[in-house]
Amino acid sequence: QVHVEESGGGLVQAGGSLRLSCAASGRTFSSDIMAWFRQAAGKDREFAARISWTGDNIAYGNSVKGRFTISRDNAKNTVYLQMNNLKPEDTAVYYCATRRPASPTYDYWGQGTQVTVSS
Repeated sequence: QVHVEESGGGLVQAGGSLRLSCAASGRTFSSDIMAWFRQAAGKDREFAARISWTGDNIAYGNSVKGRFTISRDNAKNTVYLQMNNLKPEDTAVYYCATRRPASPTYDYWGQGTQVTVSS
């Protein structure tokens, strides 16, 4: 059974940093594309970042580019999101998702972790 679990969320002041982790289990994820999305209250889900299994193909959403860094450790089936210079508008539930390269959609999602940035 595939399981994806995020951790590392919390409350931080504007300008601060947080590091989110996402651990996946249940099968081998080393070939997967892994990604972070976020959803603020009352808003649509928004793409934040994704990383290929080799780590050499990375993309960021415009709202986080230059402040967030995605990385992964395939030996641990874990992906990270380092978030720096956080802003109140970064407040959201952050979700981790994974898919096979050939899949058009993300197959497995975590339950999410809350990030709250105070002004």
